[in-house]
Amino acid sequence: MNLPDTHLDLGCGKFPRNPYGRTRRYGVDIRELPVSTSFESRVANLALEPIPYVNGMFGSVSAFDFIEHIPRVLAVDGGRRTSFPFILLMNEIWRVLAPGGRLYAVTPAFPKPEAFVDPTHVNIITSRTHEYFCGARPLARIYGFEGHFKLLRTGWVNLHDLDFTGPEKEAEREELGRKRARDRQPARWLAGNLRESLRFLRGKRGWHLDGDRRNRMLWEFEAVKNGEALP
Repeated sequence: MNLPDTHLDLGCGKFPRNPYGRTRRYGVDIRELPVSTSFESRVANLALEPIPYVNGMFGSVSAFDFIEHIPRVLAVDGGRRTSFPFILLMNEIWRVLAPGGRLYAVTPAFPKPEAFVDPTHVNIITSRTHEYFCGARPLARIYGFEGHFKLLRTGWVNLHDLDFTGPEKEAEREELGRKRARDRQPARWLAGNLRESLRFLRGKRGWHLDGDRRNRMLWEFEAVKNGEALP
């Protein structure tokens, strides 16, 4: 399948992610960004507005720490009507993807504290939320979802272990490497796991030996279009 060599990152900031390594990069952000020679960006509030690109333009779309900021329900028209921004966003992602295009989304998810600690997180996903958008009969149909996605994979990931682009992420990876090297020192390892076990015994958290930091849910979907059959 020949996909467009184009990638769109939602909530891109100054350094859009590009998990599939496509040549032409695009981004959408809520605020205007400095002009860049490496990618094109446009401004849109995706909780209220459509993605400002044409149908089928992209071989892939990514959303890193973005979906959790999109409301599930909004009152509109002075409270006379209800809108479902998350459903509409998933429609928009499907619309701008070419047939066979990929969605790569990484989101803090329940029951991890990272899903709740930020007061701007208003859309808490779980390990089963993808079922509302994937398969022959996605459950979100009743709320107006019009797209078709095939589930390629889903599961817990550590954000720092994923591939990013941009110098600030390279610096973050280097600092993380130094921290992990320090944490592997015997005294630090023992102290860290003792703290984890004490918190577990006090009922404050689940205990993960060596600190399981997989706190994001990864979705990788394929856009199904043109009458293709879904399993």
